[in-house]
Amino acid sequence: TVHTDLQRPFAHRSELKQAKRIVVKLGSAVVTRGDECGLALGRLASIVEQVAMLQNQGREMMIVTSGAVAFGKQRLRHEILLSQSVRQALHSGQNQLKDMSMPVLEARACAAAGQSGLMALYEAMFTQYSICTAQILVTNLDFHDEQKRRNLNSTLQELMRMNIVPIINTNDAVVAPPVPSSDLQGLNVISIKDNDSLAARLAVEMKVDMLIALSDVEGLYDRPPGVDDAKLIDIFYPGDQQSITYGTKSRVGIGGMEAKVKSALWALQGGTSVIIANGTDPKVTGHVITDIVEGKKVGTFFSEVKPAGPTVEQQTEMARHAGRTLASLHPEQRAEIICGLADLLTEKKEEILGANKRDMELAIALTNRLSLSTAKLNSLAIGLRQLAVSSRDSVGRVLRRTRVANNLELEQITVPIGVLLVIFESRPDCLPQVSALAIASGNALLLKGGKEASNTNKILHQLVQEALSLHGVSDAVQLISTREEVEDLCRLDKMIDLIVPRGSSQLVRDIQRAAKGIPVLGHSEGVCHVYVDSEAGLDKAIEIVRDSKCDYPAACNAMETLLIHRDLLRTPLFDQIIDMLRTEQVRKIHAGPRFASYLTFSPSEVKSLRTEYGDLECCIEVVDSMQEAVDHIHKYGSSHTDVIVTENEETAEQFLQQVDSACVFWNSSTRFADGYRFGLGAEVGISTARIHARGPVGLEGLLTTKWVLRGEGHTVADFSDQGSMKYLHENIPIPQGSFS
Repeated sequence: TVHTDLQRPFAHRSELKQAKRIVVKLGSAVVTRGDECGLALGRLASIVEQVAMLQNQGREMMIVTSGAVAFGKQRLRHEILLSQSVRQALHSGQNQLKDMSMPVLEARACAAAGQSGLMALYEAMFTQYSICTAQILVTNLDFHDEQKRRNLNSTLQELMRMNIVPIINTNDAVVAPPVPSSDLQGLNVISIKDNDSLAARLAVEMKVDMLIALSDVEGLYDRPPGVDDAKLIDIFYPGDQQSITYGTKSRVGIGGMEAKVKSALWALQGGTSVIIANGTDPKVTGHVITDIVEGKKVGTFFSEVKPAGPTVEQQTEMARHAGRTLASLHPEQRAEIICGLADLLTEKKEEILGANKRDMELAIALTNRLSLSTAKLNSLAIGLRQLAVSSRDSVGRVLRRTRVANNLELEQITVPIGVLLVIFESRPDCLPQVSALAIASGNALLLKGGKEASNTNKILHQLVQEALSLHGVSDAVQLISTREEVEDLCRLDKMIDLIVPRGSSQLVRDIQRAAKGIPVLGHSEGVCHVYVDSEAGLDKAIEIVRDSKCDYPAACNAMETLLIHRDLLRTPLFDQIIDMLRTEQVRKIHAGPRFASYLTFSPSEVKSLRTEYGDLECCIEVVDSMQEAVDHIHKYGSSHTDVIVTENEETAEQFLQQVDSACVFWNSSTRFADGYRFGLGAEVGISTARIHARGPVGLEGLLTTKWVLRGEGHTVADFSDQGSMKYLHENIPIPQGSFS
C-alpha cells in the first residue's frame, strides 16, 4: 500500500536539483542492441558514467535494469551455433546434413544464462569510477510478503549507507508468465509485472525523491509518437489521462507506455517525482540523466501541481494564432494599438512607477537600468507614437513586381517573421518598446524578462494586452513568468522563429550556444574602437572619446579600446585625452603591447585586446597608420561599432569603406549606434550577424518577404525552352512610396 508519511513530490523541475535518493530505470530498449541480441555497450557506459558522477556527488543512486534476457539470448545463440559446428565437423562426410535452424529461445532460460554476465558488466563499468555495486533479484512475492519486504528494505538501506549502488531487476529466471489483468490493481496495490512497475514499487518503498525512467521515446506524447501532430507533453498531471491516446508497446520489453504512465502516477501518489525520457538518442544519451537532475526540460515530468496559467508551449501557440490575426489587420489598426499603448503608458504612470518602486526596493544592484521615471515614460510614449506613424507602410509593402506572362504577375512583399522570443535582463522599458515593434511588424511575441523587474514587467505587459484587445489580439504578446530556463526556451525550435537577446554579452553567448535550431539576432560582444588619427581635431577627439567611454560604460556600444596614431604620443592632444579620462574617473587604463613599449612606467599591460569591460575601464593601443588601425579592428573587434576621428576626408572614407563592422562612424561617438538616434523609433536590439539585419534593428529588421503570384490565364509554367521560362519577364514600375 502507499505510505502516507512520505514526502511530497517536487512541484517544479527546478527543484529536482535537491533530489538526494534517485532510481534510474533502464528499459529493455535502452540496454538492448537494435538486433535484440546483446547489449548496447556504448549507451550503457555513458549511463553508468552519469550515475557514478551523481553517486560521487553524495546522492544515493539505485538502478533498475533490464538486459538479462538479451545478454542471455546472445550467449545461448553462441553456444548453440558452436555445438552445431561441432556436430557438423563430426558428420563432415555426410554432405546431406543441412544447417540446423536456430531454435526459439525461452526467455526464462535466456535470463538465467544472461544474469551473471549482465552483473559482471555493470561491476566492471562502475569499478572504473571506484564505485562498488550489489545485485538484488526480486519477484512479486518479495513485496507482498511483509517479512521479505522488510528484509529487502533493510538490505537496500544498508547498501546505500555503505555508498554501494544497488542494481535491481526482476528474477526473470523464475518469474511467472505475465497476466494482463494483474498489471496494476488500482492505485493502492501495484503488481510487479515489468521493470516499470518494479521501479515504481521500489521508489515508494524506499522513499525515493526521483524516479528517472529511460526508454526509447522522448517522453509521453498526447498520441502515438509516429502520428502527425503528436506533441511531446512537457508536464503531465494526474487528471490528464483522458487526453492521451496510447500506441503499441516498445519493440522489446513487456511494458508499453500506458504501463509506464500508470506506474509513474502510482509512484507520484506515493511521494516520488517521475520523469520519462529517452535513453537511446546518441545526441543526448551522455547527459540525459544529469540534465534531468539539473532541472532541464528533458522528457515528461510528472507533477501533482498544475500551474494556474498556460504552459510556455500553450503561450507560444496562442501567440502564433493571435499573431496571424495581428498581421492581417489593416496598418491603421496596428498603428492605433501602438498609440493606445503610448496613451496607457502616461495614463497609468502611477501604477507603473508603483510597481517599479517595489522592484527597486527588492533589487540589490542594477538600479540605474531598473528604474523608471515620469520622464522615461513620456519619452517612451513619444517614441511609440513616432513608430506608429512610420510603420503604416511596413507590412505588405511590394518590394518587386514582375510580369512573367500576360495576366500573370509575381510580387515580392514584406511579411512578419512569425514568432519572436525576446529575452531581456533588467531594463523594463524594453518591454513596451519591443512590444510596439512586434505589433508594428505584425509579429507574435514572447517576452522573457529578468525576475528583478517582475512587478514592472507584469503591469507593462497588462497595458500591452489592454492595447491589443482594441482589435481582439491580446494573446499576440505573451509574458513568460513561469520558471522556464532560457536554455529550455531555446529548445522550442518548432514554435519560435527568431530569438533576440538583449542584455550582457554573456547572456547573448549563452543563448547562441543553446539555440541549436533557432536563428539568434544579437551580438556576442561589444568590443568597440575609437581610432584617433594623426589629423584629428583636438576638441572633437576629446569629446568623442569622452562620450564613447564615459556616457554609459555598461552599454554594448561603449568604447572599449582607444587606438592612437603614433605621431600623437607626447602631444597636447594625447595628454588632454588622458587627463579627461582621469577626470571622468575611468578607474583603469590598460596598455596594449605597442603602447606599453613606449612607456617607462606604464599602466598594467592588457591581458587580451578582445576584452569588453562594460565599466569605467579601457585599453589604449598605438598604431602607425589608419590601415594598421583597420587591421587591428578586424583582428580584435566584434564587428559592432568602430569610429575614426580625423579631419582628413580621404582617410575617413577609406576607413568607412574598409572596416567590416555593423556600424562605422566618422567623427561621431560610438554611442550613436542606437535605434532612437538612428531614427528607427525603437530598436529590438543590435545585431552583428552577417545576414538579415545588422546594427540597430528596428521595424525593418523584423520583416522578411514572401513571393505572391497572381494569374488569370496560366496555371502551369512552361520551362521547356532549354530550362528558361518562355514567357517574357517585364518589370512593372512600383508606385512611389511603396519602396523603401
